[in-house]
Amino acid sequence: MDRRQVILGGMAVGAAWLAGCSGDDPAPAPSASTGPTTPPTTTPPPGPRAIDPQLDGTIASGLNVPWAIVFLADGTALVTQRDDASIVRVTADGQVTQVGDVPGVAPGGEGGLQGLALAPGDETALYAYLTGPEDSRVVRLEFDGERIGSAEPIVTGLRKAFNHQGGALTFDRNGHLFVAVGDAADSGTAQDRDSRNGKILRIDTQGRPVDGNPFDNEVWSWGHRNVEGLAWDAQGRLWATEFGDQTTDELNRIVKGGNYGWPNVEGDGGDDQYVRPAATWSTAEASPAGLAISGDRAFVAALRGERLWQVPLQGGSAGRPRAFFIEELGRLRSVAVAPDGSLWMGTSNTDGRGDPARGDDRLVRVVISQ
Repeated sequence: MDRRQVILGGMAVGAAWLAGCSGDDPAPAPSASTGPTTPPTTTPPPGPRAIDPQLDGTIASGLNVPWAIVFLADGTALVTQRDDASIVRVTADGQVTQVGDVPGVAPGGEGGLQGLALAPGDETALYAYLTGPEDSRVVRLEFDGERIGSAEPIVTGLRKAFNHQGGALTFDRNGHLFVAVGDAADSGTAQDRDSRNGKILRIDTQGRPVDGNPFDNEVWSWGHRNVEGLAWDAQGRLWATEFGDQTTDELNRIVKGGNYGWPNVEGDGGDDQYVRPAATWSTAEASPAGLAISGDRAFVAALRGERLWQVPLQGGSAGRPRAFFIEELGRLRSVAVAPDGSLWMGTSNTDGRGDPARGDDRLVRVVISQ
């Protein structure tokens, strides 16, 4: 049996999207204490034991580079297919139906139809990040619950390239849309606060900057190379996965106005003028794409590393990452949390850089219950 094949198993019900608040906290001073100055007088009882991630079968197969997964109120998932430029609906028992093709997409390299987001409390519109013939952009797609309709561009003119597109989208609880934009293979854009490339943006549903942004434009944080994963923890803190260049990939806690150092720093350069990463990997171990957070654990889908990383979170800090499913499923790109506490995870073996197995690309279910 191919090392990337998994046993077909029982399926869980669909999942709900986890959102958080906008996290308006400024970058903390690196020397600031994150805990009490004196120990507590009592020891709290231990919490429930976390179960290591376990594969629980294939949800759907025959997909095309499933890039992003979001869940509707009925528990079914909407999944973007990068190179097909289409969105499919996937039920918990594996039924796949076409929601529609997204117009204006020009797939190529790492670009195509990428991130997807659904505004809190509103299922009439989807927001998608795509690479077009001339630029990368964010569009609003009308959605009637069954099919997508017209596409309205709300952010245009983002520089495109063969790689470093970024593409992750997420809403906070206030309805603000966060957009991860890669440096489009021009590292100089990341340290230019007037450029939207190499940044994480915060905008409203019309594409306008939100009041309170740190630089009076769309930019929320800067100094990024290529962010493909955004997720909120239970306290409303925003986290992001970051592709490094030659040596080091990162998991970062995103703070208002924070400068994450690229291209001046890769990984933890020990320079306090830049926000230092919460966790790092070698580029051979990771190429961290999708990101999901459940309770006090972050889950990172690794492309080149061909594994799922589990990272414990405590406050704004991260513990030692642990790897699972090493080279069992091939390249892993998308990951999302389901309402039953499981993960839905997408492979990326048909993206031109993988070794497709029978049935690729697939969505698989992973049990991560406490």
